[in-house]
Amino acid sequence: MKKPEVLIVGAGIAGPALAYWLSRNGYRPTVVEHARQLRSGGSAIVVKGPAIPVAERMGILPQLRELATRNRSLTLLDPDGRRILQLPLTSDQAPTVEVTRADLSEVLHRSAQTEAEFVFDDTVTALDQDEDGVDVTFRRSAPRRFDLVVGADGMHSTVRRLVFGPERQFAGDLGLYGATVPLEPDAIEDPTEMTMLTVPNRMLVLHPSRTTPLAIFTFRAAQPAPHDRKNIALHKQTVADAYADVRWRAPELVAAFLDHPAPFFDPLTTVRVPSWSRGRVVLLGDAAAATALLGDGSSMAMAGAYALAEELAAHPGDHAHAFAAYESRLRREVGPRQRRVGLLSRLMVPRTRPGLAVRNAVGRAVGRTNRIASREAANR
Repeated sequence: MKKPEVLIVGAGIAGPALAYWLSRNGYRPTVVEHARQLRSGGSAIVVKGPAIPVAERMGILPQLRELATRNRSLTLLDPDGRRILQLPLTSDQAPTVEVTRADLSEVLHRSAQTEAEFVFDDTVTALDQDEDGVDVTFRRSAPRRFDLVVGADGMHSTVRRLVFGPERQFAGDLGLYGATVPLEPDAIEDPTEMTMLTVPNRMLVLHPSRTTPLAIFTFRAAQPAPHDRKNIALHKQTVADAYADVRWRAPELVAAFLDHPAPFFDPLTTVRVPSWSRGRVVLLGDAAAATALLGDGSSMAMAGAYALAEELAAHPGDHAHAFAAYESRLRREVGPRQRRVGLLSRLMVPRTRPGLAVRNAVGRAVGRTNRIASREAANR
């Protein structure tokens, strides 16, 4: 029998993970990615929760542990750059692993590339579906017909826009911006320590990553910038204005952001889509249910890819029931996370000094609890 053909749009995390599992469940996956190659961003993400057993089943967990960042602690600073407290983040026995997004993407791509077709420097421009399949028009490639299409193309999903509607219908604004820029290796003194300075409405993190440290800016702007993803000059000015009066190493890190030709900048939003499928098209990962700030996006993408492939295998020839079962499973995971994101945004980036004092008090309490737990574990 002819294997059902599935087009997966997006070769970040969710796309290659889904391609891997689909190929093992009797499907022919094709992954199309608008970038010319796998993205090389060094932002660190934590593989945790339901993604850990998925990584184990794929046989990639040892590779991820080898590629793990050396980050072991978080140091909180007061507005003048003085150390307030240090929190342990992980241990060798922890059921999580922090890697760069680029490393995770590369490992997943290597796992899937022998079984799936990957097409870079292209994207979809139109989707026309009927009862039997989906006719796909590409920007560069010749038109093709697929049995199913999966939008795994992130927060600003093209598939979602083409099939479900414009982004503004689904994106919830948290009132925060996120920006990052890579730094020279000598920008950090301790490769095991992440450092965080917070003042009202602004947070600045120096993250060691694995080989390329990052400056991470998370803030509320006094004058919100117009939403223009391509206006790099505006992004740079917005960051510079937001951190103009912040001390510690802020001037140096802002200068690095201004000097970079293409630093990352985006409003922090959540994505809530009432239904993740329409006909033969389904959404996966951030395209379906992005959750800012929690650091769960990549883990939810891997878990979602496994669940979608498993449900398609369990409902052969019945994509409607497979899509519904997949969505039901994943909503139980992402729903509680999305409900917490508003509180988390206020806790991570307090608006006032009293709010900052509360956040730091919570941090001290967590630090004491972790130290007690570590001592008890060591004495067992």
